Amino acid sequence: MIVEVDNVELYFNNKSILNGIYLKAETGAITGILGSNGCGKSCLLNIVFGHLKAKYKLIRVDKKPILKPLYQTKLVSYLPQHHFIPNEMKIKTAFKLFQVDWDLFVNTFETFIPYKHFTFKKLSGGERRIMEIYLTLKCPRKIVLMDEPFSHVAPLYIEIIKTLIEEEKQKKAIIITDHMYQHIISISDTTYLLKNGCTKLIDNLKELEDYKYLSIGTLP
Repeated sequence: MIVEVDNVELYFNNKSILNGIYLKAETGAITGILGSNGCGKSCLLNIVFGHLKAKYKLIRVDKKPILKPLYQTKLVSYLPQHHFIPNEMKIKTAFKLFQVDWDLFVNTFETFIPYKHFTFKKLSGGERRIMEIYLTLKCPRKIVLMDEPFSHVAPLYIEIIKTLIEEEKQKKAIIITDHMYQHIISISDTTYLLKNGCTKLIDNLKELEDYKYLSIGTLP
């Protein structure tokens, strides 16, 4: 599957936020989006998902335009920056709704074994984030959007999550952004820099210094 996002224009109070956007994601590859805080990365993912209305956008899946919000197509799962599962929902209920295997989850995250009958409000913020990441990744959707998956997650779990993302890319198109750029660089097959409302395809990581996203000498 190939997903293309093109010609996105977004304005807030007549101020241009996004203008000149193009990116492509496909099954078998991880597409990373880098950019400074406030540049519009989260807005872009929200537009792709369909929660945020842009002045203009064109989304194509396998070259066919998608004319309704992508979330209505049952093609996409989306991890926003904030917690999105209700506090009172039981964990076992969430796994059933997302069609995700609890036993496979606790095979990877053994410390969660006692939590099956808990509600989400009983989890710590970090535990909840791990569970939401896992559900987003593993639910039966062909497109995965992930906003800041490595934030508020213990370093112990970041490498596990990166491995899970690598596994899921074999059958899904994954678009991911995070201010922890080292993780995005290490995991992405294709990288875009979002700057001045436009996306720039990064062919050589040194371009991130040329575009002043990273300081000179940051990269080895």
